[in-house]
Amino acid sequence: MSDDQALYACLGQDPVLATALTRIGPCRLRGTDGKTPYQALFRAIIGQQLHGRAAEAILGRVCALTGGLMPEPEALLAQPDETLRACGLSASKLLALRGLAEARLTGLVPDLQEAALLSDEALIERLVMLRGIGRWTVEMLLIFTLNRRDVLPVDDFAVRAGWQKLYGLDLPPKPAALRKEGERFSPYRSALAWYLWRLSEEGKTIKNVLTGD
Repeated sequence: MSDDQALYACLGQDPVLATALTRIGPCRLRGTDGKTPYQALFRAIIGQQLHGRAAEAILGRVCALTGGLMPEPEALLAQPDETLRACGLSASKLLALRGLAEARLTGLVPDLQEAALLSDEALIERLVMLRGIGRWTVEMLLIFTLNRRDVLPVDDFAVRAGWQKLYGLDLPPKPAALRKEGERFSPYRSALAWYLWRLSEEGKTIKNVLTGD
């Protein structure tokens, strides 16, 4: 049995989810985003509490300081606070980015090779010690940068909303309840999260067109 076949067999054991899999189609969660853990966390810190375009604009201005590439730790730390603040960074994000850069230089933030040797929970425990980095941010790193296949971000609102929609619940599940429910889909819980994200999005485009939202 191929890995894809094993994935669909695992998720499809639930008849309600099996119906959703057929409707949504193949899981398109593949590979990595090509970033290092440092780069992924750098982008995540800048993007916190901002719309996508605003975050990209600020990231672009920061990268322009170092020739258009994301600043390596030494280059970031060499920039004056005033220069970085002029890019649109808040004081708290500036502190978080400087802390991230220092943590990369000390080895607290691993490179890709070291990260590959650490378990999901070990990486979470290690990286949430950084300013501005919470469990959800590390889980996104695990799924999209490190291609970890068994991560279910139960605190993610859209994941919980997808589960609510899947089973027709009155309210989204509590994180602890969703974590327990999700255990039966191990070792493919990242794919489960992907399908729950898609479920949470279904109908939104049509609704927005009709309502103008």
